[in-house]
Formats: sequence, C-alpha cells, structure tokens
Amino acid sequence: MDFSYSPEQQGLRELATRLLGEHAGDDARRAFARSGRTWDEGLWGKLADAGLLAIAIDDAQGGAGLGLTELGLLLEAHGRSLASVPLFAALVLGALPLQRFGTGEQRALLSQVGRGELILSAALTETGEPPEAPRARAVTHGDGWRLHGLKDCVPYGAQARHLVVAAQTDTRGPGLFLVATDAPGVSVTAETSTSGEPQAQVRFQDTPLPPGAALTGDGQALPWLLSRARVLLAAWQLGVIAEALRRASAYVTERRQFGRPVGSFQAVQHRLADAFIDVEALRSAYLRAVWALDAGREVPEEVLAAHYWMAEAGHRVTHAVQHVHGGLGADLEYPVHAYFLRARQNELCLGGASATLAGLGAALARGSVPFTALGDGA
Repeated sequence: MDFSYSPEQQGLRELATRLLGEHAGDDARRAFARSGRTWDEGLWGKLADAGLLAIAIDDAQGGAGLGLTELGLLLEAHGRSLASVPLFAALVLGALPLQRFGTGEQRALLSQVGRGELILSAALTETGEPPEAPRARAVTHGDGWRLHGLKDCVPYGAQARHLVVAAQTDTRGPGLFLVATDAPGVSVTAETSTSGEPQAQVRFQDTPLPPGAALTGDGQALPWLLSRARVLLAAWQLGVIAEALRRASAYVTERRQFGRPVGSFQAVQHRLADAFIDVEALRSAYLRAVWALDAGREVPEEVLAAHYWMAEAGHRVTHAVQHVHGGLGADLEYPVHAYFLRARQNELCLGGASATLAGLGAALARGSVPFTALGDGA
C-alpha cells in the first residue's frame, strides 16, 4: 500500500515551500514585524498568481478543484515560513463553507478569493463558550434575519470583506451566515494577538440579513466547518513545530559548550528525541484525519485526536526548542521565538488540549463512530 504523495501533490508542496520561503525568510519576517504593516499583500498577490489560493476551489469558480490533502500541504508550508498572509482564515474558515453550503451568489465570491482580490474569514469564537455552542443569535425577521452577538479573536476580521458567522437560530439550531463587514450594525475593533496576526472583535447589533445570507446545511454546516478547520489547523501546526525542531537540531549541532557540541549531551538528545516523537505523532493523527475527511468520512473522534495532538505537541515541542536555545530562545526577535508564539496561538484556537481531550473522551463514550486504527482500508 502506497502512502506517498502523488507527483502533483509533491509539486504543489515544493512550489508553496519555495514561494513562501523566498518571500518570508527570517530577515524579511523581521523587517515586516518592524514595518507596522498588518499583512503581506505583495506575497498574497504572488500566491494568487501561482494559483495556490485557488487549489481547493471548484473549477466552476476558476479553481483547481483539489481537496483537503492539497490544502493541508499548503498550510504546512505556511507553518514552516510563518508568512503574514491569511491562508487559514480565507481558504479554510471562509472559502470551504461557502463552497460546500453557499448559494450560487455566495459561491460566486470564490473566484475573487482565488485571484487574491477578496479576503474572507469566520467569526466563530466567543469568550467562555465552545465554538459548537455560539451565543450569538440570528432571529427571523420577516423573510430575513436579525443578527445579535459579539465575536472575539476573528482572524483578519478588519481586513475581510465578508465573514462566515456562527449563530444560534430560533428555528433550526446553530447555523452559519455570510455577513459583509460593512453591513449596518456591524462594528469591528482591532485586537492584538499572541503571534502578531491581525485579529478583531466583531459586534453585531440588530444587523439585518437577507434570506440568502444563511448557508444551507440543516444544522450540519457548523460541525462540518469545525471538523475541517481543526484538521487543517493541525496541518499548519505541523509545519510550525517541524521547522522549529529542525532549527533546534541545527543549533545544538553548531553550538559548543565545554569544548563539545551541545547536541552531544545526552539530556539534550533525549529532549529533542521526545520532540521528534511529538512531531510524528501529530503527523500521523493529522494524516489519518485528513485522509478520512477527503474520503467523505465524518470521523469526529479522529478529528479531535488530531486537534489534541496539534495543541499538545505544539506546546511541548516549542518549549523544548526554546529551552535548548538557552537565552536566545527568549529573544523576541530571534526566529524560534516567533515559532513559539505561533504555536501557542494555534494551540488555543478552537479549544486547547484539555477541552479537546474531554470532548474526545465524551465522543468515544457515546460510541457514535468507531475510533479505528490506521490499517482499516486507509
């Protein structure tokens, strides 16, 4: 059984790695951080020109029509580069639910996303609440809706022209709505995030929505989006921690103490060996989950397992990387610190390790979907 990537997938990964690496290296990232800019519009345009923003968009909207596996390869390359572009916000949180559940008018926006002309994002997070149970409310009003609520930590919320908003309805449970950020009753306030990614607090005060604002899905659109967001967040995190570990391995090989390389000390070797195991555990859980979703299987336990390893491995690996760097690891402008901050923010996105582990235990106790081993036809 062949688990390797196809030549087309390998080519996509090489293109993404080269393009992101050329334009988001350490020096470029340091200069960008000092520039006061919020995101790299120039790199976004280059990604669009290369066709990378459209890889998971249907050909009817001018895309390549590829799947989650290919989108995961792009996000993994993004994690290795730490480029300041809204790949996860626009292509995962925004474009995926529009393509699956959007009306014809809503899906027409996807061609602009693929060309780099439009940023989408999603407003899913509320302080103190799991994303599965939003407190924001969409109340029927005539043949449309009125939206009320407050969303925190909306990635690229001030840069996006449309948001996919999770809200409770008075007729069919939680649902998703496409809302323009300049609609009446919408106020957007910039927030400072751990990693430097631009985020926003978005308030909806009696915001009028037309009937066509609701995405279809009969109550399944939100869990569908959360499953894919959690798995692709794991792909992003995999790139972050794999690159952080690579840098640590190179550093302890070159850095000498007491007349010998730091990496020759057994304690350092054991610490990085544990980090390697964590990286590969995340890779295995992520690949299993993304394969299942691409194959059309809804596997909540495996999604949660991948998300748990995303949070747990992200925490452990980046802490180990900082520790073996000594004082350099605490330097805010030293590259590994940027990987630490990005991994920390990803760790807490859509639920941290403890909350995810509790959800995984509950799902397994329900026994709704068997938690299977990798060998059952994968």
